Amino acid sequence: MKLAETVTFGGSGLDRAAQLRGNLSETDISKGQSIVIWRGKVLVVNKENPSLAMLSSTHPILADAPQIFLGRDDETMLFATDISNWEPPSDQEAQSLGFFDPTEQRHPDLPASHVFLELRGCMNALSARDCELAATGRALFQWHQSHRFCSRCGGRSAMTQSGWQRNCNDCNASHFPRTDPVVIMLITHGDDILLGRSPNFPEKMYSLLAGFLEPGETIEAAVRREVLEETNVEVGPVTYLASQPWAFPNSLMIGCHGHATSKQIIIDPHEIEDALWISKSEMMDVFAGTNDTLFPARPGSIAHFLIKNWLADRLD
Repeated sequence: MKLAETVTFGGSGLDRAAQLRGNLSETDISKGQSIVIWRGKVLVVNKENPSLAMLSSTHPILADAPQIFLGRDDETMLFATDISNWEPPSDQEAQSLGFFDPTEQRHPDLPASHVFLELRGCMNALSARDCELAATGRALFQWHQSHRFCSRCGGRSAMTQSGWQRNCNDCNASHFPRTDPVVIMLITHGDDILLGRSPNFPEKMYSLLAGFLEPGETIEAAVRREVLEETNVEVGPVTYLASQPWAFPNSLMIGCHGHATSKQIIIDPHEIEDALWISKSEMMDVFAGTNDTLFPARPGSIAHFLIKNWLADRLD
């Protein structure tokens, strides 16, 4: 697919400078710039036309907070810093449950234009570079949060290699960031597309079917298995389309096109809430906002990207 890398979080050519991990000098760090993350949200400037806020890596609000080296832009070292220990005012508390947190948080030591937003809500407005930095930093901090203890001996582990590794304090085992591969499928039968609905989706929202790859399984086999398990629809030929890093929390979405060889749907209620076939003309109305019976996947997601390009006949 020629447009594959234009998907949100598709990459911006960031120089990740892996050779510098664990070898940065105090000068490198002091002259660096940092994006800021708070409990999974990202700090942006001007929420109406957002861009990632960049603070000096030595800014006072970042003191003693964990910092990860993301790469460099020319000679500027770029970092992500997590200030999740900061407690916002009581009237700015985040919503811990649900698909999307619409609340906003403002740090008193930053300009009023600086605000923490849910990445899902602003990802489609950020530049490709901002998206790559935000997705990388968010995913890495999520991994560190869930891997504080060694999987070999249970001892505490500590961040090393500028945030790209954890070492066990007891048995010296090394642990590296994890990315979970997920297949997400554009399943078609003629001019119809198969959509599914998860119970935790916003009202009326339908998206492409998706599921984790299992050990010992090819991408193509995972596509066929997941579709069959969730809807009882059989799939024949499968082709790769595009991939998307998805930092919610640590996945790589592998977009594929599958051709269905059957159409009867029998859903597994343990997997999804509903599934349906919808024609290309009906899907065009959904994207145009003239069909309010269902809503498409959120702009910025690979599901939205694949469906949009299918409608425009741009899958090749």
